Amino acid sequence: MENIKNIWKPELYRIQLEAPVPKRLTCEDCQDRPLFYGKEYHGIMGHKEATLLLEDEPNGAFLIRKGNEYNDFYTLTWRFNNKVHHYKLYYDGTHYIKDKRYDSIYDLVADGLITCHMELKASHIMEMINSRANYTDSPYVTLNRRKINTLTKIHQASNRSSPITNKKEGKLLEIESDIQKINFDITPTIEDSPLLYKYTKYHSFKVHTFKGLNWCELCANFLWGFTAQGVKCEDCGFIAHSKCSERVPNHCVPDLKKLRGVFGIDLTTLLNAHSSTLPFVVRKCVNEIETRGLDSEGIYRVSGFADEIEALKLAFDKDGEATDLSVYSNINVIAGTLKLYLRLLPVPLITYEVHPKLVNAIQTKTASLQVTALREALDSLPPAHFNCLQYMVQHLHRIAQHADVNKMSAHNLSTVFAPTLVATPPAITDLAFEIRALQALIEYCPQIYYGHK
Repeated sequence: MENIKNIWKPELYRIQLEAPVPKRLTCEDCQDRPLFYGKEYHGIMGHKEATLLLEDEPNGAFLIRKGNEYNDFYTLTWRFNNKVHHYKLYYDGTHYIKDKRYDSIYDLVADGLITCHMELKASHIMEMINSRANYTDSPYVTLNRRKINTLTKIHQASNRSSPITNKKEGKLLEIESDIQKINFDITPTIEDSPLLYKYTKYHSFKVHTFKGLNWCELCANFLWGFTAQGVKCEDCGFIAHSKCSERVPNHCVPDLKKLRGVFGIDLTTLLNAHSSTLPFVVRKCVNEIETRGLDSEGIYRVSGFADEIEALKLAFDKDGEATDLSVYSNINVIAGTLKLYLRLLPVPLITYEVHPKLVNAIQTKTASLQVTALREALDSLPPAHFNCLQYMVQHLHRIAQHADVNKMSAHNLSTVFAPTLVATPPAITDLAFEIRALQALIEYCPQIYYGHK
């Protein structure tokens, strides 16, 4: 489990980041402005006049107008891909052009620009978005295999005394009758095994507007846009693109919704949901490692036992903050679980936007210039990423201070963590700059975060 690579595909997320942002072209003295529009409304205005107003504006610039007083609709005019486009715009309590409804014009324009940008720049990905998707290797199964197996056993045990051949919610296809003992502990240490029985239960997918950043659990691609980005199963919580949901097998496990946990969830989305500034997985693992692992030789380099790491991951998903780490005597299991949590973040702590700034910073000539440039690069991180990265770098700095005993210098630690903490484009295979940058963060931690000389 510790050796799982990042299961999420970053391409669509990175393309969305490049979409133009809305820029409102204002009109200060419009006399007949409707109450549901702001200064972006320019009154009655023809096609040519609107085009001239936007001609020298950047992509994303927009205005709202009315072609003539007899029209029963308004017109949204914006600049995209260096051309001016016009759309019929309606309002009936919500703003809409086609099927999607929006509470504000800004949301409509932002979502529309993203949609147009994705169609222009990512059509090759979107056309093939689920053609190679494999349910067995999907993020959903990868993250939840042990939970699905355990819940399957419990479900099978509950029906063992009265074999079921037909149920309203599903049809039993196969039962294995020679189970000797069922482990009802949701954090078992047994090896993964095929599902003990298979049954069909249809997913209850509904169109959903997701808060924060979310990824499809079948094809592993980003759910782009601001509203109605995909669908979610009301019973088990499976998240997918609408197109991908058509290919999800009928294997809904409703009890899994209660155990979806924290691994593989976008950091900002998770912390907002928990009203927290730091993931409890990171905090609890770091505290445990600093309590009894600072002197452990090869900490973070030596792998823990895969089945124990999986069991601890499952315990975090089930028990949350109450998870007891003291029962795991091997400190490398806790270190491996922390690395796994960080590796499964859809957007790494050092984001794609900050990556080039980090690389540029480490190439400055002197240490003092590096510290300044690194500090400026980190200031561009989202708050959740900034706080969690600071916490981790301070922890790694303390680990490195015991390098004489644990053999994990700042360079060794950065070599281990650079592939996990730094978002790098797929084309980059040599992480020399990323390792140097992370090493500098660890070595100059007091100067970067506290301004010490």
